[in-house]
Amino acid sequence: MESIQTSLKKWMKNKQSFQDVYQEMRSEILQDPEIQQIIKNSPGLDREAVDRQLIKLYEYYSQNKDCANCPDHGCKDNILPGYKPKIEIDGANIHLTYEKCKYTIIQEEQAKRASLIKSLYMPKDILEASVAQIDSQNPDRHPAIREVVNYVTNIEDQPPKKGLYLYGPFGVGKTYFLGAIANELANKQIASMLIYMPEFVREIKSSFKDDSVGEKVDQFKKVPVLMIDDIGAESLSSWFRDEVLGSILQYRMMEGLPVFFTSNYALDQLEKHLSLTSKGDIEELKAGRIVERIRQVSKPVEINAENRRD
Repeated sequence: MESIQTSLKKWMKNKQSFQDVYQEMRSEILQDPEIQQIIKNSPGLDREAVDRQLIKLYEYYSQNKDCANCPDHGCKDNILPGYKPKIEIDGANIHLTYEKCKYTIIQEEQAKRASLIKSLYMPKDILEASVAQIDSQNPDRHPAIREVVNYVTNIEDQPPKKGLYLYGPFGVGKTYFLGAIANELANKQIASMLIYMPEFVREIKSSFKDDSVGEKVDQFKKVPVLMIDDIGAESLSSWFRDEVLGSILQYRMMEGLPVFFTSNYALDQLEKHLSLTSKGDIEELKAGRIVERIRQVSKPVEINAENRRD
């Protein structure tokens, strides 16, 4: 059994060690420029108030607050993963709260859309697509690559009001271009939704069973960036062309929200295709309205190359 004197010496040594750590931590916190600015702007935070609430300042100081670090090195390692701290000063009192970071909000929005639209599907190679990995060996692809690079380079917090209408023969990599753009948008914290057009048609048809057509269409209207893959891949009914596709494009045109497309058809060819309904009727005027809306929300870009799937 230790003597009282030995125990007392150990306690004093540990206490001294604690004081050293505390003072080192205090010095580090108070040297932080943001913490210094907070104290400077808060007259009620005197030395006593700061020392009394140093643990709150330390928590704020030690957590990630910069959404530019998301998603790889961001707030996923915070005390509340996916949330960043927010500090408020009320006289001599420090209040620390947490709010969802931008990346968490985007993830939740994407999860919500995915639960509503079962046809959302991107193959693995598309999910991993990047502009840097687009095959540029074929010079016929260079104009399209330049358009895509210029587009993603000029994106800031919000995308331009127009997307791109990527068209060309079967198998030239149009969907890969679309995936690469989607990933670039995600890197800039801009949510996008990609629809494979034939699956979209089937999804809407199946939505009559649970009366969720309006809810699902509303998601496509309001998503920051909409991407429609392989438009023109099948004949559409007049109702779907005008009431679903037309309604989505009209809303996005009015709100200045971009739409990206891929298609085997140039726009004049797509117009002819859309004028022929699934019942065999020819409705050139209504098809022309759809194509005009497409022109308002996207810029045509041709992709020329050999079929990469052969």
